[in-house]
Amino acid sequence: MTAAVTPKGERRRCALVSAAAELLCEGGFEAVRHRAVASRAGLPLASTTYYFSSLDDLIAAAVEHVGMQEAALLRNRVSTLSRRRRGAESTADVLVDLLVDDSPGTDPSEQLISRYERYIACARQPALRDVQRRILRQRSAAVREAVERSGRCVRTELLSALMCAVDGAVVSALVGDGETPRATARATLIDVIDVLAPYDVGAKRAARV
Repeated sequence: MTAAVTPKGERRRCALVSAAAELLCEGGFEAVRHRAVASRAGLPLASTTYYFSSLDDLIAAAVEHVGMQEAALLRNRVSTLSRRRRGAESTADVLVDLLVDDSPGTDPSEQLISRYERYIACARQPALRDVQRRILRQRSAAVREAVERSGRCVRTELLSALMCAVDGAVVSALVGDGETPRATARATLIDVIDVLAPYDVGAKRAARV
């Protein structure tokens, strides 16, 4: 057994990934550097090159760590969502709560900017695309479940359109000087939700039987 796979080694590796993930969210990809990560984790500088083959390897682990944390948060939120028929505004509220995070103690705009910077960076780096695709699949699954719990249905191709509508609204709000990302995304969803995710008529009929 090598040092990298001992319990101590695994703890150190996890500490480095967690530190890199924090730096990634705070300052983007440029903030993830060997010295900064080791310092944040409270470990020797050499530990970053001992546990990771390259800085790119460490960054990929950090991206996946952040994405999996976000996906877990979405799953937890969806699991507590009651099953009932929701109108356009109520459904929009549910989806905005899921997709436009405003966790206490954080700057919502900075958090959203960091997320979309990661998207673009992953698109530019082939090695990160598979990581980002896995994250997006989990994100899509959470949205689909939320839609279904709201008494609605959505086809796969329309689910993508629904999420793209939110992303476009958020990015537009981030670069504009009008409404907040949440308000812009909510207004956009109210306009399109009945088209992209209409009521599940079959489920309603089954409930009557």
